[in-house]
Amino acid sequence: MSTSVVFKPSRADMALIEDLEHRTFLWFWEAGDAQTGLVPDRYPSDQTQASVASIGFALTAYGIGAERGYITRQQAAERTLATLRYLSGLPQNDSPENSSGYHGFFYHFLNNKTGLRLNKDIELSSIDTALLMQGVLFSESYYTKDTEQEREIRSLANGLYQNVDWVWMRRPDLRLSMGWSPERQFLPNYWEGYSEGMMAYILALGSQGHPLEPASWQAWLTTNDRRWGEYYGQTLLNFAPMFGHEYTHSWIDFRGIQDDWNREKGIDYFENSRRATYAQRTYAMTNPGKWQDYGQDVWGLTASDGPGELTQTVGGTPRHFLSYAARGAGRDYTQDDGTIAPTAAGGAVAFAPEIAIPALREMKHRYGRHIYSRYGFVDAFNPSFHTADKSFWSDTAYLGIDQGPILLMIENWRSGFVWNIMKQNPAIRQGLLKAGFRGGWLGQDAGPAAPATHASAPASGTVLPPASQHAATQHPARQGAQQQTG
Repeated sequence: MSTSVVFKPSRADMALIEDLEHRTFLWFWEAGDAQTGLVPDRYPSDQTQASVASIGFALTAYGIGAERGYITRQQAAERTLATLRYLSGLPQNDSPENSSGYHGFFYHFLNNKTGLRLNKDIELSSIDTALLMQGVLFSESYYTKDTEQEREIRSLANGLYQNVDWVWMRRPDLRLSMGWSPERQFLPNYWEGYSEGMMAYILALGSQGHPLEPASWQAWLTTNDRRWGEYYGQTLLNFAPMFGHEYTHSWIDFRGIQDDWNREKGIDYFENSRRATYAQRTYAMTNPGKWQDYGQDVWGLTASDGPGELTQTVGGTPRHFLSYAARGAGRDYTQDDGTIAPTAAGGAVAFAPEIAIPALREMKHRYGRHIYSRYGFVDAFNPSFHTADKSFWSDTAYLGIDQGPILLMIENWRSGFVWNIMKQNPAIRQGLLKAGFRGGWLGQDAGPAAPATHASAPASGTVLPPASQHAATQHPARQGAQQQTG
C-alpha cells in the first residue's frame, strides 16, 4: 500500500509551484483554438497538427483554471462546450481522407484547420483516444450545474465516450490493439503490460455502450511478473519512461486501491509510481552514462524532444544523441542521451514531492533563463550537448502531452482536485471495479457506493528509499512505449 510521510514545502517551493502551474495552464489556454477547441501537439510551432491527447489534457486544464481563478467558470464552460460540439460534429467513417475517426476512436493527429485526419501516415489511436476521453469524462463530472450550457456539456461528453467501440478495437486474445488505419487495418502492436495503456482498459471496462469484460484486464496483466523486480534500490513494476507512471495517474487516484495483482505484491500502483520516481533519481545520481550535470536534483527521463539524430564528440568520447524518443531507465530497457525532460519530475510531484519539487527548483535555478519562460519549462534540455555558441542544448517548444502531467499532477498534489472529480464519474468507478480494484475510496465490495466528495486533501510526501542500487540493464525500447510526435 502507499507509504507516505508529510512533506512541508517552503514558501519558496510554493511560489515556484504556483507560478509553474499558472504558466503551464496558460499554454493550454493560449495554444487552443477558442472556436474549435483543437489543441496543437506542440506550441509555439509552425506544425499543422492538432493532438487529440492534448485536447484531453486541455479539457481538464480548463477546470483547473476555473478552480484556481486563472479564468472564470463561464470561460471554462464556453471553451469546453465549443470543444465537445466540434468533436461531436466531426465525420466518423473508414475513408482515408474525409474522416476524423472511426467507431468512436479519433486519429492521433488532426488537421488544425479542418479537423480531419492529418495524413495517411496517421493511425486511429486507442491510447490517444483514451487520453482524450479522460478529459471528456472530467468535463462530464465537473460541469454539474443545472444550466442549459452545463447540461449540454454533460450530454455531449457522455455521447462521445459511449460511442467509442472498444469491442471493435479488441483483438481475439482480448487485448486492445494500439490502433487501426484504412490502409493497414489493425496495427500489429497491442496493449500488454504495465504502461499508459492502463487507462484504455479502465475506460473500456467502464463503458456502457461497448464494454470490455474483466478478462481483458487479466490479459493486460500477464507480463507484470516478468517486469517486477529491483531497479536502483526499488522493487517495482518497471516501465522505463516516466510518462507510463504518470498519464493514467493524472486522472485516477490509485492510492489505497488494489487489483488482484497489487494485493499479491502488497503494493498499489501509486506506490509503484513513487518507487519509479526514486529509482529515476538514483539512476541519475549514479549516472552510469556519465552525462553532464546529472545528480540528486537534475534528473528525469521520459518521452521528449532531443538535440537531434547525430553523433558528437564530447570530452574525447563519441556521444550519440536522439531527437524525439522514449527515453527512460528501467529493467525493461534504458535509453539515455543526457536529455532531461522537466515533465518527468513535474508529473511526479504528487508521487514524491520531497524529491520532485527540489528537482524543479534546481533546474529552474541553474538553467532558468534558457528553459523557463511564458509557459513554464520547455519540453527538454541537454547539458551534455555543446555547440560553438551554447554550453548546452535547450528546446524551444512545449508539448501538450508533457505539459499535461505537470499541470494535473501539481494540482492533484495541492488539492486532489482532478482525482476527486474523476471519483464522481460512474464510468471510472465501474471500470476500476470490473478490473478487480477494491479498498480505499472504492470500498471492499463491487456494489455501488456513494460518490466521492469534493473535499481537497493534498497528496502527502513519501519515505526515503533503501540505499541499495541495481545496475542498469540495456534493452531495446518496447514497441508502443513511445508517444509519437511530429
